[in-house]
Amino acid sequence: MDMQIALLLGQDGITNGAIYALLALALVLVFAVTRVIFIPQGEFVTLGALTLANLQAGKTPGTIWLLLGAGAAIAVIDCTISLRTGTIRRIPRILLWSVAYPCGTALLLFLVNPAELPMLAQVVLSLMLIMPLGPMIYRLAFQPVAEASVLVLLIVSVAVHLTLVGLGLLFFGAEGSRTLAFSDATFKFGSILMSGQTVLVLASSALLIAALFWFFERTLYGKALRATAINRTGARLMGISTVMAGRLSFLLAAMIGALSGILIAPIATIYYDTGFLIGLKGFVGAIVGGLASYPVAAAGALLVGLLEAYSSFWASAFKEVLVFTLIIPVLMWRSLTTHHVEQDE
Repeated sequence: MDMQIALLLGQDGITNGAIYALLALALVLVFAVTRVIFIPQGEFVTLGALTLANLQAGKTPGTIWLLLGAGAAIAVIDCTISLRTGTIRRIPRILLWSVAYPCGTALLLFLVNPAELPMLAQVVLSLMLIMPLGPMIYRLAFQPVAEASVLVLLIVSVAVHLTLVGLGLLFFGAEGSRTLAFSDATFKFGSILMSGQTVLVLASSALLIAALFWFFERTLYGKALRATAINRTGARLMGISTVMAGRLSFLLAAMIGALSGILIAPIATIYYDTGFLIGLKGFVGAIVGGLASYPVAAAGALLVGLLEAYSSFWASAFKEVLVFTLIIPVLMWRSLTTHHVEQDE
C-alpha cells in the first residue's frame, strides 16, 4: 500500500465514519433519555434515502401511507384516552398533529409532481415525511412500556425494526436505488481528488454535530433532554415531562437518520434493508462511548469507518467481521473497569 492508496482509503473511511458518527450520536441520545437501545435507527437512513429516490422518480413514496396509518392509530388511542379521562380540550391538538398534518402532507404530494420540484424542496419534503415517524413510533411502541426494563425495551425495539424492514420491502421493493448528486464539483487537495458530494457529507455532518451541541447547551428543550438523561425522576420532579423528552429524542433521531440517508444516497446504492448494517456500525461507535459519551461515541464511529476502509483493502472478505470484532475488547474493558449495580427484581 503506497501513500496515495492510504490517503484514498482514509478519505473513504472518514466519509463513512462521519455518517456512522451521526447515527452513534442519535443512539446515545435515545438511550440516555429513554433507555431504549434503538435498533431501528438505521431504518430511518433507508426510509430517507428511498423516499427521496421515489420523489425524484416522480413516484408517491410508500412512507406517506405509514405516516397516515401511524397518525390514525395515535388519533384513535389518544382521543379515546382523552374522552375517558375528561381531558377533551386535548382532542383538537391531537387531531392537528395526528390527522391534519399527515393528510396535509399527502394532499401536497398528490397536488404537485415531486420530480419537477427543486432538489432542496425534495429534501425538505422527504424530511416532512420521515421526521414525524420518530415521535409516532415512540408513542405507539415505547411510551406504553416506558417504565419497563431495558431488556423489554430492547425486545420492543427489535420488533419495531422487523416491522420497518418488512414495510420497507413492501413500499420500495427489493431493488436498490440511488439519488441524484447534490454537486458534480471536484476539489483537489494535494494529490487527492474529492467529489463535491464527499465534501458535502463531511460539511453537513460537522454542521449537524455543531447544531446538536448548540441545541443541548443553549436551548431550553436541549437542557430538558440533558436533565432527563441524567436523572429521569429528578427531571420529572422539576416539571420536565419525560414523555415530551422521549418524543423529542425520537424526533431528533429520525431527523439524523433521514438526513444521513439523504447524504449517502448519491454515493451508495440503498436497498430496503441497507440501514440495518449501517445502523449496527453506528451502534459499535455508540458502544465505544458507553452509550453515554457523545464525543467518545463520535470518535469511535470515525474509528469504525477507518477500520472498515483499510480492512477492505487488506482483507475485503472479512471487513465486516473485523469491524464488529472491535466491540469485543471494548465490552471486556468496560466490564472490567465498571462498577456493577444489581437491578431490583
